[in-house]
Amino acid sequence: MKTLNNRWWALGALCFAELLVMVDNTIVNVALPTMARDLDAGISGLQWIVDAYTLVFAGLLLTGGYLGDRFGHRRMLITGVIGFAAVSVAAASTQNLAQLIVARGGLGVFAALVFPATLAIITTIFTEASERAAAVGIWAATSGVAVAIGPVLGGWLLEHFSWTSVFWVNVPLGAVALVAILAVVPGTRPEVVAPFDLLGLALSIAGLGLLTYSVIEGPHFGWSDPRTIGGLVVALGLLALFGWREARIDHPILDVRLFTNRRFATAAGMISVAFFALFGFIFLITQFFQAVKGYGPFEAGLRTLPFAVVMAALSPVAMALSHRFGARPVAVTGAFLMSGGFALVEVSSRMSGYWELIIWSMSLMAAGLAFISGPCTQLIMDSLRPEQAGAGSAVNDTTREIGGTLGVAVLGSILTSAYVAGVGNRLSDIGVPREAREIAEQSVMAGGAVADQAPSAVADTVRAAIQDVFMDGLHNAVWAAVAITAFAGLAALYLLRGHTAPEGSEVEREVVTATS
Repeated sequence: MKTLNNRWWALGALCFAELLVMVDNTIVNVALPTMARDLDAGISGLQWIVDAYTLVFAGLLLTGGYLGDRFGHRRMLITGVIGFAAVSVAAASTQNLAQLIVARGGLGVFAALVFPATLAIITTIFTEASERAAAVGIWAATSGVAVAIGPVLGGWLLEHFSWTSVFWVNVPLGAVALVAILAVVPGTRPEVVAPFDLLGLALSIAGLGLLTYSVIEGPHFGWSDPRTIGGLVVALGLLALFGWREARIDHPILDVRLFTNRRFATAAGMISVAFFALFGFIFLITQFFQAVKGYGPFEAGLRTLPFAVVMAALSPVAMALSHRFGARPVAVTGAFLMSGGFALVEVSSRMSGYWELIIWSMSLMAAGLAFISGPCTQLIMDSLRPEQAGAGSAVNDTTREIGGTLGVAVLGSILTSAYVAGVGNRLSDIGVPREAREIAEQSVMAGGAVADQAPSAVADTVRAAIQDVFMDGLHNAVWAAVAITAFAGLAALYLLRGHTAPEGSEVEREVVTATS
């Protein structure tokens, strides 16, 4: 009984460490207006405060998992938590924009050590199939919940403290995580210590980093710009070279032949789509709450909490259903639930009420994410040998980050393009001066500022025009999300066909066949 309890206490500590680094994906967003004022930062600078973390985090996840496989996942986890807290102090103490962007990149370095280690340790200490399914489900739920609660925590901190509090909060949280890890998380020794693959690491970092950078910058340069296309082509070339090398050496960082297993590859793709939808949804809904409904940062964040509640409540249900019926029907249902949640947004307008429509859309998306994330994560991890746990966890984590980055980039680009193309004409039709129109075209938040400064006789008309154009762009972006999630459901229905053993034995046999 003591051993059993220790496992579940360890799971709690690991999920808390996961929460620490995942919250940082979104907690900073609500502080950007204040940072812009205090650091004299423009739009590009603010974007890089957010993107520096994502870029480094995604680029180094495979490296972090590989280092854990070699030197021990607990050791990397402790190093990551200590480094994350230390760099948070540096971020909170920065005096200018450049220092803050560098500090955000530093946070990404240590987050890349923490995140893959948590899942790798979970799969090591939970050896019984049903317990492992429950543990992976809780871990997957924590990841989704963390992204959703970031704006809530950030909004509350900003109402009581300065913007530096979104970094200072990592210090006590990191201390709690460190004490818990030292107390209850067991050490894991690598079963096989292979020669260090420095060239493979360099190729993975360069390929993943350039891919993430190109996706981040795509909306700014334009998706047809030679810099965007060139960056994507070179990134895919580097990753192809990485795969070619790893398939031909005796001790690869990642056994790329795993991707010949359609269940492994499909599960990774489904997770990427799920987090494409999640990050894209958070990006869209926070703008809707603030620009259209007029909520403050904390109010807007608070209204995303039902997403976290539904995700937490249904993740164990999803894992139980997956263990009983297999991952295929659960993941397919999840994709269609997410698609339905986005489709519900299509009937919304600027007058739509939170309780009448928005919360139901949000709940469908959260249910869909719960049904995809846990079962597909378990499919990935059940496909791996013990010595691959860190690198395999990193594949799972990388698909989340790149999927999420694509979600913000693609849906944000569609929304912004429609808004910029339409707002000038609408404001011109009601007689708004050109200078004010140019300001409004920068962003919907800038448009709201234009409406606030307009004469009282026309302020409501200007605000309504700006919000209507925003809603047009929102609907365009949401149609893309509906199509992508529905297509993912159909693809999974076909690609995950056949018996999928909940324990992973069928998956493991297919991998052995594919890699022999």
